Amino acid sequence: LTTKIEEHTAASARLGAEITNLEKEVAGNQASLDQATAIRQKQLAEFNSEEKDMLESVSALKAAIVVLSKHHGGSLLQDKKKDQHEGTRLLGVANTLRYQMRKHARLFVGVLSPSERRALDAFIQAPEDYFDATYKQSYAPQSGQIFGILKQMKATFEENLSVAQKEELENQKAYTELKAAKEAE
Repeated sequence: LTTKIEEHTAASARLGAEITNLEKEVAGNQASLDQATAIRQKQLAEFNSEEKDMLESVSALKAAIVVLSKHHGGSLLQDKKKDQHEGTRLLGVANTLRYQMRKHARLFVGVLSPSERRALDAFIQAPEDYFDATYKQSYAPQSGQIFGILKQMKATFEENLSVAQKEELENQKAYTELKAAKEAE
């Protein structure tokens, strides 16, 4: 009987130590999971903000392209009231372009050549000059250049959005796998 008591006491001590070690391991795994969750939440918030911004930029550039495409094809309006409305829309395009160029300056480094940058700056300063009927002949090449640059900018935003969305999917997958592994432990 004494031998049995000693065996059970030893087993109890060993199991108690194992329980303590397992509790520490579980606490460590929970801390790691909590840290990974916090990082994931931060990544998701950053992605959501970036995605929203990119979608707004793409939408704004699409709208600008639609407005400019009406002029680029040579369909200048002769009606004074319609010309004023289109002038207002052109100013809106210039303001959108100015905003996007400032907000996303880092995206356009190496994408826009110095001459394209100068053409954009000139358009932003006086958009109505590019499409005024009296200047149509002299500004036709520049208006085509502005139209092309806007399309290029839109394509850049769409490409960056696609890359960001793919990275988000990879981040989500990695987090899901990590969480499953930690919970399995």
